[in-house]
Amino acid sequence: MTGARPISLWGFTGVAVTATGGPLALAALYAPSIAQNAESSAGLAMVAAAVVFSVPIWIWLSYAREVDAPGGLYGFVEAAAGRRVALAQAGLWTISYLLYLVYTTAQIVYDTLPAVLPGERRYQTLLEIAIPVMIAAVMIAGRRVTLIVTGVLAVGQLAIAGALGGLTLANVGTPASTFGASAPAGSLAIASGQTALLYICSSLPFFLSADLGARRAGGTAAAAASGPARLAAATGNKKITGANGSFRIIRTGLLTAYAATVVVIIAAVAPLAGLPGFARTPIPGMTVASAFGGHGFGVTVGIGVAASVAGVILVEYLALSRLATAVTGWPLRPVIIGIGAIMVGFAPVMLINPDKIYDSLITPSLAALWLSQLVVFAVYPRFAVRQNKRAVPAWTLTVAASAFAVYGLWTTIQVTST
Repeated sequence: MTGARPISLWGFTGVAVTATGGPLALAALYAPSIAQNAESSAGLAMVAAAVVFSVPIWIWLSYAREVDAPGGLYGFVEAAAGRRVALAQAGLWTISYLLYLVYTTAQIVYDTLPAVLPGERRYQTLLEIAIPVMIAAVMIAGRRVTLIVTGVLAVGQLAIAGALGGLTLANVGTPASTFGASAPAGSLAIASGQTALLYICSSLPFFLSADLGARRAGGTAAAAASGPARLAAATGNKKITGANGSFRIIRTGLLTAYAATVVVIIAAVAPLAGLPGFARTPIPGMTVASAFGGHGFGVTVGIGVAASVAGVILVEYLALSRLATAVTGWPLRPVIIGIGAIMVGFAPVMLINPDKIYDSLITPSLAALWLSQLVVFAVYPRFAVRQNKRAVPAWTLTVAASAFAVYGLWTTIQVTST
């Protein structure tokens, strides 16, 4: 990113908000659906999920405090375990998110939008092609345009999710029991664990390290340091590119996005204890919005959910382009065009049998995702020792985060087998 204007805290935070779910999709669709079997303790489940996911965030931020290098999680693993292991991790991560880019449009077109606009079915073929084209066009238009789009999506999602939560609270309230353990223990644990899994895309903003303003302090020579040079710096107990001013932006932006997302999810989901059955509708947040705010607001929430999912695709595209450049050294723009060509080129293939192709791709995509995260967590103690951190806390974090990744992998396999 030499010569490019550094991303500001606001720009980074917009990306982080959009990546965290996105928040409207989590608040209005995914989290309520997961909590349906623990409705009476929905509030407690959402709070517990936020606490559980704080462990992966802690590890990522611990890496980022010391590792100021492009490539996101790849850079973390390289600093901990060397380039070979990092390339394996990057390969798994790339498989996961490249598959996600090509199949997720089908979810928007064939699952989400029909529940919002029944007449949309007439335009599904057009939308299956148009959405990847629009996402690719945004990325190819340049980083400034991409940041503007993610910023608008972030603000819009939080505004709609906040309005949804406020409307629900005003009309239903939040029974105190929703923060108690009145639901069956098994259902409560599953709701908490599976909701925590939804936050996993919060790692995407770390791939923007090379785009941040701290490069002014580190200098272009440091930013362009080779993998072995970065690793040598890390093993010498020094920050990989010297002064890691980008960490302040990463920490502030990520934690702000996470806190905002958790708040709107709790506000939207906790009152479901007083609305039996609402969580079992196709888009629970839309059902609540229509019931208390009118049909127009319900449609707004539904379309916002679709836009929220598309926003995550956009941030994944952004992160994937940065990883490819960090690993290969290829120029960024051809990489962006190449990824866009894959997205757009695969869109007509999805038309053959969207449901079957989606079902065939989602399992290997999620399995690769959890395996790639497991590598990041598993090598953390080695990194911590090199940074003179205490071994017991490092191993405690690693065991907890690795168990989380294994649970994600087990859930993926379990859902497929059923």
